[in-house]
Amino acid sequence: MLLVGEPYGYDGTYAGTGHAAVYLSGVCTISPVVLRLCAKGETGIVLSRYSGIRGYDWIAIPLTPYLYAVKESEDIPLLADDKLVAFLRDRYRRDHLLSLVPDLPNGGTPDGDWYELLGASYLRTIYAFEIETSVDQDLKFIQMLNGKSNRQRWKLITANCADFAREIIDFYYPHAVHRGIIGDLGVTTPKQLARTLTSHARHHPQLQISRFVIPQVPGTISRSKRLRGVLEVMLTSKKYMLPVFLFHPYAGAIAVAVCVGHWHFNPGKNAAILDSNRQLRAALKRPDQRVVQYRLQELILAASSGGNTDERQWTSLRAAGIPALDASGHPVLQLLRGGEVTTVGLTRSNILTVASRSEFAAGLVEARLREELKSTAALKTAQSDVESDLVLLQQLLARPETGLARTVPDFAAENSVPRAVSVR
Repeated sequence: MLLVGEPYGYDGTYAGTGHAAVYLSGVCTISPVVLRLCAKGETGIVLSRYSGIRGYDWIAIPLTPYLYAVKESEDIPLLADDKLVAFLRDRYRRDHLLSLVPDLPNGGTPDGDWYELLGASYLRTIYAFEIETSVDQDLKFIQMLNGKSNRQRWKLITANCADFAREIIDFYYPHAVHRGIIGDLGVTTPKQLARTLTSHARHHPQLQISRFVIPQVPGTISRSKRLRGVLEVMLTSKKYMLPVFLFHPYAGAIAVAVCVGHWHFNPGKNAAILDSNRQLRAALKRPDQRVVQYRLQELILAASSGGNTDERQWTSLRAAGIPALDASGHPVLQLLRGGEVTTVGLTRSNILTVASRSEFAAGLVEARLREELKSTAALKTAQSDVESDLVLLQQLLARPETGLARTVPDFAAENSVPRAVSVR
């Protein structure tokens, strides 16, 4: 399965080409750099090329940790922020990746790009393009990759993450994907891989390709940007296109013609959405979006007379909270006040059972719903998730209120809560 991630951060602002990786459901690991066939019940690994991680060219990470920085899907948080994501990544690193990313001499968390190994879905929307592979193909691939030197080869233009994904796909299906000689000026880009694989599958229906969207987890982390190719970057960025048109008008005209004529490809068009139950569901439609917005407003207005925490107070409490794990190992947020610790569950598996502040938990689900209902996010949100979130909010609002007798300034003054440093 080809995984194509939207760009974020610096890449989203200045380049926009995104990230490529390959998921193999029949391949697992002896270690992150040694492969084997999966046993029954195992879910496979994600392979990608990285730069600056212990000198390795490629590293294999199990699917759920790669997407969410947790071992089990039941531990995926409903709402994410930099502090929580940094905590989840570091916990998984300490439990499973110390051979790759050891602690600092003082036992602290190291800096560096190792964070790219974990929690991709907190940073970006990912488009998945699934084709079938056989056990024989997987075994030959394992022998090939284990037998080659795994030393860093990463180069931005000639050996990037998309080049590595291209090599893997071509091992299974020769000539299925290729670089964009004109549209990408010879550079392999994630969008080019998705486009050429889709085109190849149209001419080879036996591949039975399917595609779906893995949405970015709702939260305060900036949303990823639209996936683009090299010439698309030029056409949509004034800092690139104006000089081209001013000094090379013919080149600019050619770029426009190539982009319009050969690069009109939307990786998420008519695709199903992977929901919180790991099922493929229909995306939230615009008429349903308005219905849900109206229903959400009704619930909030009905609950407002009960003295729920206002938005500013809720935001302050959340910012000061400390991520932790409950007795079952599920993520929670600890809220400190006057020497007392109260705990709120952060996942579907524990928000109802670990919610000593039900009004805070309700605020968390409300914030998730508001993120899901934003116009750009709704197209990448499963309708089933929105419906289950509404039910969850109703359950939390129906619980007895515990109240917040003291103000946020009192709470902040009494508790010096360290802020996690994001590795983004």
